[in-house]
Amino acid sequence: MSFDLNQAEGLLQKAIRVGASGGDILFVEGDSFSAQVRMREVEKISSARGKRLGLRLFFGERSAIVSTSDVTPASLDRLLADAVTLAKVAPEDPCCGLPAAHLCATKFPQLDITDRDVGYLTIEDKIEMAKRAEDSALSTDSRLTNSEGAELSHSLNQVLYAASNGFHGMYESAGSSLSVSPVAVEGGQMQRDYWYSSKRKFKQLESPESVGKRAATRTLRRLGARKISTRHVPVVFDSEMSALLLGHLAAALSGYALYRNASFLVGQLDKRIASDGVTIYDDPTLLSGLGSRPFDGEGLPSEKRVIVENGILKSYLLDTYSGKKLGLPSTGNAVRGVGDTPSVGSTNFHLVAGKYSPEEIIGSVRSGFYVTELIGFGVNLVTGDYSRGAAGIWIEEGGLAYPVEEVTIAGDLKEMLNQIEMIGNDTDLTRRTAAPTIKISEMTVAGN
Repeated sequence: MSFDLNQAEGLLQKAIRVGASGGDILFVEGDSFSAQVRMREVEKISSARGKRLGLRLFFGERSAIVSTSDVTPASLDRLLADAVTLAKVAPEDPCCGLPAAHLCATKFPQLDITDRDVGYLTIEDKIEMAKRAEDSALSTDSRLTNSEGAELSHSLNQVLYAASNGFHGMYESAGSSLSVSPVAVEGGQMQRDYWYSSKRKFKQLESPESVGKRAATRTLRRLGARKISTRHVPVVFDSEMSALLLGHLAAALSGYALYRNASFLVGQLDKRIASDGVTIYDDPTLLSGLGSRPFDGEGLPSEKRVIVENGILKSYLLDTYSGKKLGLPSTGNAVRGVGDTPSVGSTNFHLVAGKYSPEEIIGSVRSGFYVTELIGFGVNLVTGDYSRGAAGIWIEEGGLAYPVEEVTIAGDLKEMLNQIEMIGNDTDLTRRTAAPTIKISEMTVAGN
């Protein structure tokens, strides 16, 4: 690491000597790689190493943050001078500041979130994996005649955080992913879909052949898609789509949306917001989880937290600032970009699996819609209004009947959450935001 704890503490001490009442430093250094192929030819290769340091200073109720990629002594002196100048002219905000020292983490869980094995693979090996994924997809069926490409990527980052309240911590994190998006043609109709695998460790990725075959199957099942008339029916979200729904809930739980009165969950703590079967955790301590970390972006401890329990909202997602705005303690959900002030984010945000298989859920529907793709951003977190373009498969008499496209599904998030009547057993806990297949008793499916 080209910047260490001694340097961080020295820079913070300089800031205190010139009048700062407090401050913190975030330093991130790491490597990233990406290989993209299309139709068995290499399209793009990227390999980069970068470093960046962010310095945030407080002068009473004023604050400023500055960043640099140059960590030489002369550059850091200029950075400090800039931060001092900006902080002194910034507007006052009584909620700004660091968390109290006694709240900071003193023990760091071993989370197994780094990965050095990928460093032993050659660039040729990585390109070959992407090609194998695409080959596997295209060789599945003669109707798969084209591809939007396949990509293998990985990253490895070292993170250092230090603050004038006495906290300091370091950790290393990694991630790898493999994806492919084939295109199928039949009867003049063209369809595309995708599949991917994303893990902390390279060796945990699904095989290229598995990723390719899954992408091919998803693409082929969309051929012959029809349009339908508008109707009100049960809607089943596959696990990928229900995770997106869960992501909307996480956004509505953010302290920043709440104190701005921009969330339909304002004032809902300890009240029912979902059906009895809905229990949701946010767990930054999950072993090898994609959202796991030993401490949050302000040095607060990583702890598993119940967000929704049997449909009752038990906790919001807060950092120190949004917590002060709401008169609540931080929930340890601060996230931080190097050049940005902290904000709120979920970690491993998971809807607990239910008892039904996806097949049982589909089998319970006499006539309804199985959603496999969502399009657009028609979600209003202030009111809960929900309207998104969708594609999927129509369900008739408990079976998947034919593909459907160019429809819109509409409802209200408050009602949708309370109308979840079946929860699947297929939650993939390796995903950062994960949910199983779910059935909502009724939504509007708007077509022709």
